[in-house]
Order: sequence, then structure tokens, then C-alpha cells
Amino acid sequence: MRRVAVASFIGTAIEFYDFYIYGTAAALVLNDAFFPTLDPVNATLASFSTYAVAFAARPIGSVVFGHFGDRVGRKSVLVASLLLMGLSTALVGLLPGYGTLGIWAPVLLILLRFLQGIGLGGEWGGAALLAVEHAPKKKRGLYAAFPQLGPSVGFFAATGVFWLLSAALSDDAFRSWGWRVPFLLSFLLVGVGLFVRLRISETPVFAQVMDAQEASKVPTLDVLRRHPRELLLGAGGMIVAYGLFYTATTYCLAYSTGTLGVPRNTMLGLSLVACLFLAAGTWLAATRSDGAGRRKLVLVGAGLAVVWGLVLFPLLDTEQPVLMALALGGALFCMGVVYGPMGAYLPELFGTHVRYSGASLAYNLGGVLGGAVSPLVATRLQSAFGSSSVGWYVSAMAIVSLVCVLALPETRERELV
Repeated sequence: MRRVAVASFIGTAIEFYDFYIYGTAAALVLNDAFFPTLDPVNATLASFSTYAVAFAARPIGSVVFGHFGDRVGRKSVLVASLLLMGLSTALVGLLPGYGTLGIWAPVLLILLRFLQGIGLGGEWGGAALLAVEHAPKKKRGLYAAFPQLGPSVGFFAATGVFWLLSAALSDDAFRSWGWRVPFLLSFLLVGVGLFVRLRISETPVFAQVMDAQEASKVPTLDVLRRHPRELLLGAGGMIVAYGLFYTATTYCLAYSTGTLGVPRNTMLGLSLVACLFLAAGTWLAATRSDGAGRRKLVLVGAGLAVVWGLVLFPLLDTEQPVLMALALGGALFCMGVVYGPMGAYLPELFGTHVRYSGASLAYNLGGVLGGAVSPLVATRLQSAFGSSSVGWYVSAMAIVSLVCVLALPETRERELV
């Protein structure tokens, strides 16, 4: 179990590092590097649009990798997803900008971002299943906490690398080549991830399915036919987690440095502090879910998010570092309380023969609804109605998730069959 926990944690940390460095770059430099002919607002929207492409691709990745994960096995699919994600990320660091390639620069950027989304679409479900299907029944929430911590560590590493580069380089050097360094580091991280993942075994629950020759022929179709309710409500439950994260990180980074004029390095430092709140909320809720129940804790997190959406921007607009850290940290803590139990909750909603496809699709459809559009909607709302309207939007997403989870059952006592 120690090896399984390490493998699921390291893999998700690396893949989410790859995913998040793009979000940070989109908020800080991609508008200038790839869309220099647009005015500032539209360049930011264009940058966030390339960011959103990956969310549209993630359900496709869920279908593709979920199909093979439910038919061939969890381990081999996780290796493939890591390779696809890591290499497409590293190639962004080698991609020339608009000044060199013209219109082909943003076209190729979109293609690489799409491949990132495909890779991540297959990652989370496999990593969560790796932990949950190996774990004892009474400790599934505990072991599922390890892949759920991957995003916290990946985000911390991504933000930390950008923070160090921003502090060490002049603004011209950072915008010219410094922002590429975090992407190029992915070459090294992929090697580390592969070394760890190739040493793990197939999950015993799936091995039993293969021995009995009960693998689904078309897992996605079986999910749509037999589990449409769990799929849609599970996706709805994830909306607030995504909405909170990408509003409090990607959008707030762009808003604070652009609209409020807060120094870039200050905001990156505050994001690092906020990430600690995310990790704390994730670990606390995931480990407590074995006793208190997954559903109860997700509902608590969504309820807190309804309230926090209304105070997020009033605190941020003070431009006081302590209050800004509280604003971001509180939002990410709420996100962690929702997100932590989902590592066990979503897999437990589906049977073993379709679990990879079902959990991955629910997780990533929630990403489309909550993560892809959040920075775009927030940018438009703020420019038209002010920052408080973005907070109301966050609270609305939390209410949607609250209603969806209320319609789902508790699952912690279920057998994984």
C-alpha cells in the first residue's frame, strides 16, 4: 500500500504540475507571447480560451483512457497518460511565439493544450482507482487522499517555480524565455513518474474482473445506459471544486496583477500560501470521510463555498497582502473540503467493470462546467459589472453542486464489485 500511495500521489502531482503551469503562464505571459495583436482584455480572453481547450478535451481523454482502463487495466493506461501529458507540456516550452511563427504559433499552442487535456482526462480516474481498489474498505478515503493531494503539490510546485523565476529574472527576461523553463522541466518529471509507476501492480479488484472475463466491451456506453444519474450528479458535484480553484488561482492572478496592479511576485507568493490551505482542506476532509461519510463532508464544503464566494473579492480588493492571502486561502480550503472525499466518492458510485470510465467522465465533465468557463465568465463579469459579480458567480456554482450532492447517496459502506 505504501508503494501504491506513492505512485498515485507522484503521478497526479506531476500531471497537475504540467496542467497548472499552463494556467499560470496563461494568466501572466501567453497573451503577449501568442496574441500580441489584440487589445489587453481580448488578449487575456484569447489566452484563457486556449486554457479552456484542455477542459473540452478532458472528457475525450476520459472516454479513450477509460475504455482501455476498464478493458486492459489501470496500470498500463496510467503510464500512457503520463507520457502524453508530459511530452505535450514540454513541447510548449519549445514552441516559438507569434513573432516567429505568426498565426501558426497559437494554432500549435492550442493543439498541444488539447493533447494536455486528453492526457489529464485519463490520469485522475486511474490514479484514484489505483488507490481505492487497493485499499481496505474502511480506509478507502485515507488512501484516496494521496492522489487528491497531487493537485495541491503540483500547484505549489508550478507556482513556486514561476515565483523563483519571477524573482530572479528581469521582466524582459521572464517574458522572453524565463516562462518556458517550467514547461521544459516536464521532461525530467516524466522520467521520475514513469520509474515509479512501472513498479506497481494491477489492482486486485480489476484483476478479479479480468479473471472472470467480465470486462465491459464498451464501458462508456454502459455508463450512459446504466449510470446516467450518477454520472450527471457526480459531475455537478465537482463543479464547485473546479470553479473555486480556477477562479481563485488563474483568474485572480490575472485580475490582481492586471486590474489591481499588484506586483506579479507578490501574487505568486500569496498563491503559494493559499495552496497550503488547499492541501489542509483536502487531507482533512478525505481522511475524515471514512468515518463521517463522503457525502456529508462534500456538502459541508459546498455550503462553505456559498458563503465564501460573497467575501472573496471584497477581501481581494483591499489589496492588503494578509487579507488577500485569507481570500485565496479560504476559497482553496473550501475547494479542498469538497475535493478531498471525491477521490473515493466518485469511484464508489460505479461498478468495477465501468469504474474507470464512469469516475473519469464525472470528474472531467465537472471540469468543463466549472473549470473551463470560470476564467472566461469571470473576466466578462468583472469588466461589465465589477468584481462582486464574480463572487456571486462562485456562490451560484456552489449551490448547483450542493443540490447535486444532496441527490446522491452515501457510499462509504459499499463493496467494490
